[in-house]
Amino acid sequence: MDELRDVELPSQKELERELNEYLARKYGARVRVISAPFLEPKRKSKEKEEKTERILSKINFDLKPQELIAYLDQYVVKQDEAKAILATKICTHFNRIKYWLTHRQHTWQRVHYIKNNVLMIGPTGVGKTFIIKLIAQKLGVPFVKGDATKFSETGYVGGDVEDLVRELVDQANGDLELAQFGIIYIDEIDKIASSGNVIGPDVSRTGVQRALLKPMEETEVNLKASFDPISQLEAIEHYRRTGKRPRRVINTRHILFIMSGAFNHLEEIIKQRLHQQGIGFGAKVTSKKEIKSYLPYVKAEDLVKYGFESEFIGRLPVIAVFEPLETEDLYQILKNPNSVVINAKKQDFRAYGIELVFEDEALRLLAKKAAAEGTGARGLVSVLEKTLLPFEQVLPSTGIKRLVVTKEVVLSPKQQLEALLRGETDISSEERFAQAIAAERAHLEVVIEKKGKKLALQYGLVLTPRRKELIVKAFDEFEFDLDYAFKRLAELTKEIELFVETYFEETGLKCRFTEEAIDFLLEKAVLKQKDVLSLCHSMVQNLEFGLKLVMERTGQNEFVITSEAFIDPDAFVRRLIQRSYDN
Repeated sequence: MDELRDVELPSQKELERELNEYLARKYGARVRVISAPFLEPKRKSKEKEEKTERILSKINFDLKPQELIAYLDQYVVKQDEAKAILATKICTHFNRIKYWLTHRQHTWQRVHYIKNNVLMIGPTGVGKTFIIKLIAQKLGVPFVKGDATKFSETGYVGGDVEDLVRELVDQANGDLELAQFGIIYIDEIDKIASSGNVIGPDVSRTGVQRALLKPMEETEVNLKASFDPISQLEAIEHYRRTGKRPRRVINTRHILFIMSGAFNHLEEIIKQRLHQQGIGFGAKVTSKKEIKSYLPYVKAEDLVKYGFESEFIGRLPVIAVFEPLETEDLYQILKNPNSVVINAKKQDFRAYGIELVFEDEALRLLAKKAAAEGTGARGLVSVLEKTLLPFEQVLPSTGIKRLVVTKEVVLSPKQQLEALLRGETDISSEERFAQAIAAERAHLEVVIEKKGKKLALQYGLVLTPRRKELIVKAFDEFEFDLDYAFKRLAELTKEIELFVETYFEETGLKCRFTEEAIDFLLEKAVLKQKDVLSLCHSMVQNLEFGLKLVMERTGQNEFVITSEAFIDPDAFVRRLIQRSYDN
């Protein structure tokens, strides 16, 4: 046995040759052994690994619930419970996908996989669509929104449910790998609830619910719709040229479906159930405010009674209830430095070279007016447009380049515009504008002080006092977005670190920049809008001769570079050389 172990085994080709020689002698050339190369499985395995790496590089799969909640808090006022539910379940959904991608040899998920599809319940204008857009943006996945009332069961009238899946591919710029992990958001889902009457539109409503069942779980959707004549002509042409039937499909297994609706009168169904169960809700409830408090107690049975198929509700295991927005909430939306409403209007005026700023009293009055409209945050946009439209129409044709939105402007915009044109008001004066800007910046400083530590930790940024000042000073350069400001500064800091590493490899000089020196470079890069790597190179180039001279004399190759080295490089180098002679 020991002798057999020492015998060298033949290779695959040698074994194949010997077997073929034996078979040829016995049966002639009619019988041969043909073996597949052993490297084939490895090649397929490598292709699968490469595909997985591509997918993992496109999507932020590693996002944790607390990180996503902190991100949403930068933009979304109130809705703490809804934000927590959505952030947790959506992060779990994508982290679970990552686990599946990296452990494909395990098949247990195919049997036990339940998608965290979400149902959002809440009145209009509370931020349901906005919050899902933010989440999709943070994750880096394609996002598609549809209206449930526009769909039909067949797709011949209105839209086909599967059209949304196809649209995901368009949103992903044709990237099928990315599209299969997208988010499909369907609004006004409460409008396809049946009233329990089979006459009229209820048949089509339940039909749309049933049409959604397979995509919400797992099915393959053909990217060429059967009723699309252009797709059919393309398929015929492809078959004529190649003799093959093309079939590009997208699997919905990992596509997250999120539904939302106002669900009017749902609270009455919940209230009735709770009273029947006798859990202490014995008092008669009549006010609108009290009735709304029942929504957080919603259960699947309430939604079935509302008019949904039990199979449909069963595919929406996560329910998030949104609270209505009060006047104070609307004010906080306007006051938020990341306010989309205010910053969009500032950019509208900036397009004409006009700087816009809001006084605090004006923001409070705008919030009060919006609350009276009863459409949530949508009312803010409407009220703001009504207030500023006369100014937006007239001021671009004048020489006025500043506008302070005051309480008086909100109360009587046309009269204030006429007074401005006659020179009878100071809402465009430099002094009043400066005061309003100072108040805005003071508020931004408070917000940075409150939220800065978390954001800095999230992006790995050292938050020095000068960096706080830079964010305040150049907030418009950061697109009026606090989260982006921290992210951008962190990116620029990493580019500086990369330059230090590359410079050491090229010259043998190891330069360690102090935080003050990095602050200097960041300010130049942001305020002067210069490329930070080019900036680093030009700054250090002024020092290079002196640094090399010191290295030749003393062997020292590590240097601490302060901001003084950039402000007065000659003086900095002279001191280094003098010190080398003294030593």
